[in-house]
Amino acid sequence: MNKKRIRELKSIDNLLSIMDDLREACPWDKKQTFESLRHLTIEEVYELSDSLLSDNSDDIKNELGDILLHIVFYSKIASESNLFDISDVANSICKKLVKRHPHVYGKINVKSAAEVKYNWERIKKKEKKDGILSGVPKNLPSLIMALRVQEKASGIGFDWTSKVDVKNKIFEELRELDYEIQKKDTVKMKSELGDLLFSIVNFSRFIGVNADDALQESNLKFIKRFKFMEESIKKNNIDIENINTNDWDKLWDQSKKIYK
Repeated sequence: MNKKRIRELKSIDNLLSIMDDLREACPWDKKQTFESLRHLTIEEVYELSDSLLSDNSDDIKNELGDILLHIVFYSKIASESNLFDISDVANSICKKLVKRHPHVYGKINVKSAAEVKYNWERIKKKEKKDGILSGVPKNLPSLIMALRVQEKASGIGFDWTSKVDVKNKIFEELRELDYEIQKKDTVKMKSELGDLLFSIVNFSRFIGVNADDALQESNLKFIKRFKFMEESIKKNNIDIENINTNDWDKLWDQSKKIYK
């Protein structure tokens, strides 16, 4: 075993020991349960997401540490009731990875990442007894959920064959939405808008762009541009309520030159 691996294992062992201490001596840690930690874990995942988008290695390291703590925390709670421990958790994912990588641990040959992904979904299909899409969490953010169900369906061959057809589907859904808007049918408008968004996510997948990442970049870009406009208005001692449409357009054009 090399020195790097020994150092890594010592760090994990130290974390496990600290978790033991906290469950025994800290009033807050002692009272935590699966349920009480759940919303905190979700928050930590979103904080990791923010740090990944900022591409700050120190932040990423710290947020990964927070998530690792939660994994150890859940495992410790489970071990106290003899349900499972951190060893079982690690063995479970090791077993899954070996089984789903037959091109590494078996005799299957693959030529691309797409083939790896196809085999992964095919193996998962054999494991699942209640449907291909059953493994997609129902409380995933909508854009991510749309992507995951599309990927899983594609993994077994249910997919478009042409990028042009996928793009045309967007225009088709847009026409259907426009029709319902003209009829002022709010129920069907909601349904058609959902179909339109779903088709846009599908097109994003087809061109190799993560729709959720793309939208988040646009969100952050809009925030930066809007803050620039606010600062410009404040700098020129203008009452924001007196800004007209033309003024907003000029400020927006200025912000776009800075935040592209």
